[in-house]
Amino acid sequence: MKQSLIYLLLFIVGILLTIFVDLPEFLVASSFSKWVLYLLILLIGIQLGSGKNLFKAAKAFGGKIVLVPIATIIGTFAAVSLVSIFLPHRSLTDCLSVGAGFAYYSLSSVLITEARGAELGALALIANIMREFCVLIFAPLMVKYFGKLAPINAGGATTLDVTLPVILKYSGQDFLVISAFHGMFLDMSVMLFVPLFLSL
Repeated sequence: MKQSLIYLLLFIVGILLTIFVDLPEFLVASSFSKWVLYLLILLIGIQLGSGKNLFKAAKAFGGKIVLVPIATIIGTFAAVSLVSIFLPHRSLTDCLSVGAGFAYYSLSSVLITEARGAELGALALIANIMREFCVLIFAPLMVKYFGKLAPINAGGATTLDVTLPVILKYSGQDFLVISAFHGMFLDMSVMLFVPLFLSL
């Protein structure tokens, strides 16, 4: 949770800087943020590629392990589609691009800001941070009422890192590989689905 608060604080500081400080032109140019985004994607690839033991452990579970992130993707898109009915000023594809962040706010909000502007990017940041917070706060209730996979599905891409300790505490150590694989699968899905919905 501390890391999420730091990200949110930095985001707010960035907004305040542009309002109150005359920043150098290269910092506010869209080409600069685009190159930072490319670097971020490269680092994500390096991080995922270094988890070779995770792939081996996931293989031991067989193909069924893929059903967990697929269920998360289907559930997220179904819920977002329902919510979009109550947001007539936003298109379905806008809402789906926000949902496709799967709590990976640092990447999805940058992609969305680049394509659709700061307003939707800020919405993506807040919505995806809230998804992470919900798991950190409500994980015990999720396990109690919906089962041990519930905080994994709710955690989206964060189940590989930020929400993993909470998931292990309430779902149990047996869910380590499932949770980590789920997070890794959704990390890659963000880079597929967010640009897809933004292009529609």
